[in-house]
Amino acid sequence: MSNYVIRNVRLLGDAVVDIAIDNGLISAIGTGLDVAKQIKQGATEIPADNLIALPGLVDLHTHVREPGREDAETVLTGSRAAARGGFTCIHAMANTDPVADTAGVVEQVWRLGREGGYCDVQPVGAVTLGLAGERLAELGAMADSAACVRVFSDDGKCVSDAVLMRRALEYVKAFDGVIAQHAQEPRLTENAQMNEGPLSGELGLTGWPAVAEEAIVARDVLLAEHVGSRLHVCHVSTRGSVEIVRWAKSRGINVTAEVTPHHLLLTDDLVRSYDPIYKVNPPLRSADDVAAVREGLADGTIDIVATDHAPHPMEDKECEWSAAAFGMLGLETALSVVQQTMVDTDRFTWAQVADAMSAKPADIGRVSNQGRPLAVGEPANIVLYDPAATRLIKAHETASLSRNNPYAGLTLPGKVVATFLRGNPTVLNSELAKASV
Repeated sequence: MSNYVIRNVRLLGDAVVDIAIDNGLISAIGTGLDVAKQIKQGATEIPADNLIALPGLVDLHTHVREPGREDAETVLTGSRAAARGGFTCIHAMANTDPVADTAGVVEQVWRLGREGGYCDVQPVGAVTLGLAGERLAELGAMADSAACVRVFSDDGKCVSDAVLMRRALEYVKAFDGVIAQHAQEPRLTENAQMNEGPLSGELGLTGWPAVAEEAIVARDVLLAEHVGSRLHVCHVSTRGSVEIVRWAKSRGINVTAEVTPHHLLLTDDLVRSYDPIYKVNPPLRSADDVAAVREGLADGTIDIVATDHAPHPMEDKECEWSAAAFGMLGLETALSVVQQTMVDTDRFTWAQVADAMSAKPADIGRVSNQGRPLAVGEPANIVLYDPAATRLIKAHETASLSRNNPYAGLTLPGKVVATFLRGNPTVLNSELAKASV
């Protein structure tokens, strides 16, 4: 394991410091560190002038598709994409084939992540067997497995049966688990294709009403209050959902919520192109909804940003709108989108970015060795980020096996130039690598 000294970096975008990494831990933080001594002892010097140091990012909502759809993504390629986006830990959703509804499958995903070494891969267990919404999956066995699962979700499908949802919330209390709900009332979204509103009527596409999300969020926060359990709401996308979560928190209900980068930036007006790259679940919403989720994230109603990185092979996206799969990529662009929508608009400081993209998601997922502060003695999970950079997003320039990137052709701010996982660089910009020789 190599040792490093990161020179002249802005810690959380604030004070300029040096950070020494020794045997996977942060060994010193300060100004004027004895770099010559560190280098003499074998440390590599990394000049980081004008860069920001953030703790390794944690994504609570990633689809890696393995096992079963390795043509779209694997644990290895998803992990590489995550590292390029500054993530040191991702939570792999359960809608694989076979579904991650047993201890055996979640352990397989967990071990593949360990073997890859690009980031920690924490499996999410299914709530119901086969995501069928009929019987609870092996929640306790998955929690007791080597993967130590604490987040359970049928994401991609809603646990629409209220009795089953109540049982799941009650069950996970025994091991401090959380149910992450995909809030979508199925009867209200049959054949739905895009956000319901004037534009859906104009385009002739079946509308996806906001109330289909909000009705489930309202039901589930009441269930969580009733049984005294933890609820997490996936990909909040409407103003009404933000208001319900805000109300629930005011009552002391143990609910957390996430918003995706694409719901922070993109609106349903993009569907005018009929380009399936913009087909996603939940759908892109109105400009008013986008404003609401930004406000909710800024005031803490929405706790975290989660990517909902959803890769698909080309044939599932390059087709007519109605036949296309729902979902879009997000790992490699998430930090840039958050900078554009939250930091550059003065809604967030970089410390708040670290909170919403590292500390809080790690806490919700009960991942104790991730989301840690940048402090002496802590694991050296560090992202070096250049906020002044700009980059033209190109669909083919990705570590993912898929190309369904909704930001392709856009210029986004910022760039991850290095990611360290427990002191090991999983990403290191070529210029920094040259300077460190």
